Amino acid sequence: LRRFFLKRSLKKVYGYQFPSHNIYITMTTSIKSIFTRTCLLILFLITQLGLYATEGMWLPLLLQQLNEAEMQQMGMKMSAEDIYSVNKGSLKDAIVHFGGFCTGEVISDQGLVLTNHHCGYGQIQNHSSLENNYLDNGFWAMNKGEELPNPGLFVTFIVRIEDVTKAIFEGITADTHPKEKEAIIKRNLETVKRDMRRESWQDVMVRDFFAGNQYFLFVTETYTDIRLVGAPPSSIGKFGADTDNWVWPRHTGDFSLFRIYAGPDNKPADYSPDNVPFKPRHYLPVSLDGVAADDFTMVFGFPGRTDEYLPAVAVTQRVEVLNPIRIGIRDKVLGVINEGMRTNPEIRIQYASKQASIANAWKKWIGESQGVKATDGVGRKLRYEAEFAKRLSENTEWTKAYGHILPRFDALYKEIEPYAKTRDYLGEIAGRNIELYALANTLNGLVKLYDEKGAEAVSDRKDRLMAYLDDFFKDYNKDIDQQVFTQLMAIYYDQVHPDHQSPFAIEQFVSAQKNAETLAQIVYSKTSLLQKDKLAKAFETSPEAFVELVRKDYAARLLTEIKAVSDDKVNAAYKRIQDEINELQSLYMKAQMEVFAEKRFYPDANSTLRVTYGQVKGYKPRDAVAYTPVTYLDGVMEKYVPGDYEFDVPEKLRKLYQNKDYGPYAENGQLPICFIGTNHTTGGNSGSPAIDAHGNLIGLNFDRVWEGTMSDINYDASICRNIMVDVRYILFVIDKYAGAGHLVQEMKLVHPKK
Repeated sequence: LRRFFLKRSLKKVYGYQFPSHNIYITMTTSIKSIFTRTCLLILFLITQLGLYATEGMWLPLLLQQLNEAEMQQMGMKMSAEDIYSVNKGSLKDAIVHFGGFCTGEVISDQGLVLTNHHCGYGQIQNHSSLENNYLDNGFWAMNKGEELPNPGLFVTFIVRIEDVTKAIFEGITADTHPKEKEAIIKRNLETVKRDMRRESWQDVMVRDFFAGNQYFLFVTETYTDIRLVGAPPSSIGKFGADTDNWVWPRHTGDFSLFRIYAGPDNKPADYSPDNVPFKPRHYLPVSLDGVAADDFTMVFGFPGRTDEYLPAVAVTQRVEVLNPIRIGIRDKVLGVINEGMRTNPEIRIQYASKQASIANAWKKWIGESQGVKATDGVGRKLRYEAEFAKRLSENTEWTKAYGHILPRFDALYKEIEPYAKTRDYLGEIAGRNIELYALANTLNGLVKLYDEKGAEAVSDRKDRLMAYLDDFFKDYNKDIDQQVFTQLMAIYYDQVHPDHQSPFAIEQFVSAQKNAETLAQIVYSKTSLLQKDKLAKAFETSPEAFVELVRKDYAARLLTEIKAVSDDKVNAAYKRIQDEINELQSLYMKAQMEVFAEKRFYPDANSTLRVTYGQVKGYKPRDAVAYTPVTYLDGVMEKYVPGDYEFDVPEKLRKLYQNKDYGPYAENGQLPICFIGTNHTTGGNSGSPAIDAHGNLIGLNFDRVWEGTMSDINYDASICRNIMVDVRYILFVIDKYAGAGHLVQEMKLVHPKK
């Protein structure tokens, strides 16, 4: 790796092409001097700046320019054109943005889509009931007529990507004021989107990259008739649940199957019984050859958000101040929900998806903070900044343009901290976790709409409101929510800065003898918002009657008063400071790319299509502990706890294991379950395909190891690993466990290693 970067950088900087034999022997004295200086620079970059071959979330249209040679040196047998092409079917044509929050991939010529079980969890839950419990028992459509529609679910393909930076910055100079620049960019964005050539059924979106220093346009196609085809029971698809979440070794069959339906012309169409299975430009063949240590792996998908270029002061604030707030609040929430789920099967169904969402971020924040500390992430940032400052000091123009950046960051993050703390407290308390407040937020939104646009605008929302209320109360338990309210409002009164608390909320607390449980009893007994029939009746009477009911409601007013104080004393100040931080971050990004011209930069994730590549590889998280990269069905049985909601194992799976009835999916008499790699992934990569050197599907990305969750802000190749389901386990579950072999027959199975 070091030799590769050395040769690459020397060729780029000095135009020197090295032969394959010992480069020292053939160098002149002057070249040796250049080599020595550059070698020290490259070694610094490798050790201090994190230039590992496995780091990065790369734009697919730039692979040929930036990554193709390196990927092929790592073992890839494809070209960049095989991965991204606008002239022929390529891998990108098999990748979909699933629901706008996950990734999926097309794995048959009949529009069959593979994604994670947790990505399809909401749909599986919506189709479930106590009588028809697809969460517990799984679901398998034995023919296309049994596939279940999912209103609101969609998948989006990327047709092509174009760099539109020049057009977006048209009319902007170095002297343009930031506010004027913002207005010009906004106008140019609209012009670019309006003028972009596309088909009538296609859409256009433009996203900024490198903190607003570059812009790319995406032409997209979105399909809305997406039907559930198959899902294993949660005892397979969610095996290990919270205990194993973010953990390796892992033994989870985290997958589900959907199908895209289109109109007779293969174009997007609303749901109709007359729609037909979608015919893709490309779909992924499925490899039966499995993986071995150091095999090339590529993950293709839509990573959500990363912040790799933050200054050290921002990372410190995140892991030492803000993460502990979020973690502490969710500790309380999960304590209540977990107890309810353990003791009540109905609550287990109602809160399965909610609990998973709450626990996912909670555990991620814990691992992120621990990982940054374990890898000296802040120290590495500080060393990077010291080198940045050193280079600035050696260049007068750089010093003038960029010398203020790091000191200003220190001042701004110190200034924003008290407001950031309150925002995180209120975000967790008043914005999420307390479901009564979530409901009040939605209904207060209708009151605001009434005030701004009148009764007719509210009347137009009737169908949407009724659907929302049906969905809300279907999965709501008042006792659970009241207990959560008790826990979190106690935190509000005890830990939120007194200047940021609502006087009205304090009065209610005092009148409840400063007892959060007593306050909860008062609020939940007085509110009308939890009476669905009363809400519906008020709406039927008139928009005015509905708005009046919400305005006068005790819970709605309590929330309104809490948020009003926040808006007045917190949000305005926070936004002012954060806007300056964002502007400074954009300048810092520009400065880094100029000052470290020899470094390859990749843009932070922003839910756009990216490629990340690496290798199958184990890791050593701590002293005397070393993990191998593959797990097997034996490990499932080792974790098996009869009747446990996290570690129970279906009887049929146990019998298949006892009989070693693995079909063609075993490897040396063992059934592979999961494997890990060095691919740089984040949220949104859930459901992304793991692709081998030849372009075949070998696994399904679904998680990261706990020690490496800090990769969103501090990627470290020593411990950052993504976790993937081995595709052979997926095929085994579909075929041998579920008896849905007709789905396997749709796929193209290959043996690239043989």
